[in-house]
Amino acid sequence: MWEIPSRRRELSRYFTGTETQLTAETGEAPIDDTAAAVRRIVDALARTAPRGEHLPGVTTELSRIADLLEARTDPVQDRLTDIWEGDGVARHDPATGPENPIAPPLILRVAEEGWVEGVVELGLPYQGPPGNVHGGICAMLLDAALAVANHRAGTNGMTAQLNIRYQRPTPVCTPITVRAKQLRAEGRKRFTVGELVVDGRVTASAEGLFIARKDRVVKTE
Repeated sequence: MWEIPSRRRELSRYFTGTETQLTAETGEAPIDDTAAAVRRIVDALARTAPRGEHLPGVTTELSRIADLLEARTDPVQDRLTDIWEGDGVARHDPATGPENPIAPPLILRVAEEGWVEGVVELGLPYQGPPGNVHGGICAMLLDAALAVANHRAGTNGMTAQLNIRYQRPTPVCTPITVRAKQLRAEGRKRFTVGELVVDGRVTASAEGLFIARKDRVVKTE
């Protein structure tokens, strides 16, 4: 089992009370551009003809690129350390991380009345039922948004419970507003809500319970 570093930074280094963007900025490192190119490939592959004559040549070229990358990888333990001790915990997040090729990525910003909010459009790689986003992907977006809302409120926490209500299908290839807000904190517990909204209608909502680390709890009289 890999050892996770004991010293960990908060989810994002961007919110100090004055910044408006709460998730990692894109374009800060060469890997951001590489990840964006991979997203283009994945999206195009999901939309290409599955028996196209072009595929054997594409497969050969992609295999060559995979060989190139695999020859220059770091040990997993080193990458875990980089992610948890540096800003990678935000930059590599599977929902919001610009250096993670499976992330859309979702960018969340400060909104009114304690909310965090962002707009994202998901293509066919994220499809579940025909024409709609997979329910697990909806849950991932909500979990990420709730975590960022906790960060805005002052303290992160690990997800202890996440209740998702799917109210209607969330369509692919359509702008989706993702929003979340921390309702209250009780000791180490954080109670947070969020929702996905398309064309003014909520498609999925979440209620989350998060547990903050002991060293992040601020005692009050």
